[in-house]
Amino acid sequence: MSATRRQILSRTGASVAGIAFSGALGELFAGTAAARGHAGYGPLLPDPAGLLDLPRGFRYTVLSRQGDPLRSGEGLVPSNFDGMGAFAGRRGRVHLVRNHENRVTGKIGVPTVEGLTYDPAAKGGCTSLTLDGRGNVLDERVAIAGTAVNCAGGPTPWGTWLTCEETEDRAGTNGYTKDHGFIFEVDGADPRRTGAVPLTAMGRFQHEAIAVDPRSGIVYETEDAFQKPFGLFYRFLPEKPLGGHGSLRAGGALEAMRVPGVPDLSVIQETGASFDGVEWVPVPDPQAAETPIRLQDFGPRGITHAQKLEGCYWGDRSVYFVSSFARTADGSGATHFGQVWRYEPHRRRLTLVVVFGPSTDIQLPGESPDNICLAPSGGLMVCEDGDGAQHVYGLTRKGEVYAVARGAQNIGTPQSPEWGEFAGVTFSPDGTTMYVNCYTPGTTFAVRGPWC
Repeated sequence: MSATRRQILSRTGASVAGIAFSGALGELFAGTAAARGHAGYGPLLPDPAGLLDLPRGFRYTVLSRQGDPLRSGEGLVPSNFDGMGAFAGRRGRVHLVRNHENRVTGKIGVPTVEGLTYDPAAKGGCTSLTLDGRGNVLDERVAIAGTAVNCAGGPTPWGTWLTCEETEDRAGTNGYTKDHGFIFEVDGADPRRTGAVPLTAMGRFQHEAIAVDPRSGIVYETEDAFQKPFGLFYRFLPEKPLGGHGSLRAGGALEAMRVPGVPDLSVIQETGASFDGVEWVPVPDPQAAETPIRLQDFGPRGITHAQKLEGCYWGDRSVYFVSSFARTADGSGATHFGQVWRYEPHRRRLTLVVVFGPSTDIQLPGESPDNICLAPSGGLMVCEDGDGAQHVYGLTRKGEVYAVARGAQNIGTPQSPEWGEFAGVTFSPDGTTMYVNCYTPGTTFAVRGPWC
């Protein structure tokens, strides 16, 4: 089966759509519960409150909204909700760590808190919500402040969140008092255990997301650069791998991926294309003191670039990473609407698993798939970041796309202001609840229902 984007969007309620993706989606879910897949939960039903449309049998709770008072009394809930992770706590509790992608123009900055603030001039950071076993919010507080443009990140095997700054502004730029472009570790249960310490050895660049190899402790990092020079794919070899809280501060070595003969990943258009002998080249200056890393001299053989490297996650002894799009008009070697790559460290092999369009006219419904996570019932959950109505979609290993949630449809009314993208989709440790953010106006939802 195949379907064009127009055909998909014309289906009532954006129900299940069979798509012949140019690639084997089963690759993405190998060795996980996702092997079962899921055919969808039925059409979306209009929400009487005008906030979140869901399938029958599902219900949502609003956990947090920007501008409301933080329960800690530290100030107001900051704006621009983005990446998020869910971590198991004691006595059935769940700790949500949520990024706030605030630039200097951010509407509501993360309140500065002594001991948790890196640069008082920066408005980004993270907040932490603690939920009891029934999903009730027990606490909401600042987890780190004074960082900038906190976009995505990823969890560590020891239960902390690595939040990534998607900027490389220096001190003196935009009023900042310190250099930015770092990764910070955040403990949602006790933020003061991690404080506000940049993990400088992990590089200074436009970070997007990370994934940790739970066996070796190697951290893989993506760089979201949509204009030339495009970003790189990195790995960080820590001095104290899997050392737990604070171990990444001990330093390590940062390397960038070189695929011999492939200077630009966008030119690879055939799924299943595989490259053995992937090389990892030491980064000359991880701090980018004079030159951005992606512009540094990696020798006569160069380095491998890619436009818009974003999502990154670990599964089946491999790290998967996403190039959300590439355009020749921006300087890429070819155009596509999304690639998913798989790197197998034990084989030093890179494989193109999935590619979306343009020659096949095959895309996810909507535009610009962004944050992703594995769902307990199988497949992926994908946040949409585009124009018009915004959705969270499910994607099965067979290539079926189905709508899970839709933002407010009464756009522009006082009851339902215009909604931004969905972001930060993640599941509770027991798989019973999906948490997801609306970017703006910032709102965190908990969605319960028959996920399995």
